[in-house]
Amino acid sequence: MNKITKPRLLIALLLLACALPVLAWAPLGHRMIGDLAERHLTPAAKAEVAKLLAGEREPTLAGVANWADELRNTDPDRFKRTSRWHYVKLSGPECAYEPAKECKDGNCVIAAIEAQLAILRDRSQPLDARRDALKFVVHLVGDVHQPFHASSHDDVGGNQYQISLRTKLKPEVYAQKNYVDGVMGTNLHAMWDYYILGETGMHPRAFADDLARRPWPPIATSDANPTQWAQESCRLIDAWGTYPDGHKLDASYGEAMRPLAERRVLQAADRLALVLNEALDPGFKPQAAP
Repeated sequence: MNKITKPRLLIALLLLACALPVLAWAPLGHRMIGDLAERHLTPAAKAEVAKLLAGEREPTLAGVANWADELRNTDPDRFKRTSRWHYVKLSGPECAYEPAKECKDGNCVIAAIEAQLAILRDRSQPLDARRDALKFVVHLVGDVHQPFHASSHDDVGGNQYQISLRTKLKPEVYAQKNYVDGVMGTNLHAMWDYYILGETGMHPRAFADDLARRPWPPIATSDANPTQWAQESCRLIDAWGTYPDGHKLDASYGEAMRPLAERRVLQAADRLALVLNEALDPGFKPQAAP
């Protein structure tokens, strides 16, 4: 067998990285986060959102929540340029964030959120730039709360952790993977993106209504920290035992992990409302941490 040269191996790995999905929560979760966050915007922030999203097909945070992923089809060049904005690789069991190593040129979810918020706050920026910044922030805040978008494991956020799965849920195209032992296969990243919330079969609005009835945590200034959000996600991966034994799981896995997924959706919505209120309402005063 011919040996694979280092240049060819590097090219193959780069192609694999480009092919891996960067979706988080799938359309269901992102719409829920946008919907829940909009319910907690101040009147001034809501008015600014309405101005920025005027002309959109669905001018709500839920309506634009998946725009950054939809660029894959609507603007492939831009999607390629921004694909690394959807995740960050952290380091070690402490989930350390090393920007010089893992976020070169600001190409990770932490730096992207911070950069897009800066554009959104700046009223001197063109309207189109602020509109796109808003859409990126809505999506990326959701992304960073999906645990496998901020992992320290060496499996590309669970994309390379193949699992066999027994479920009645028909997968979306991106969630279809190889079969394992005759059972439908996928990977752990897709499980968290799509199946855990999707297996409920609930409509995004109804699901959001259900979550909204649960206790809403106070919006504290200390919660506006994308690095903290990413490190939370990273630590939850091991704290909750998210890696199934033997690469096999069934419906019980989704049931066991759904409380964590729902908690992260609520936290994402809570924090999205916080940063948008801060960015768009000059008079906003967040609550102090309890």
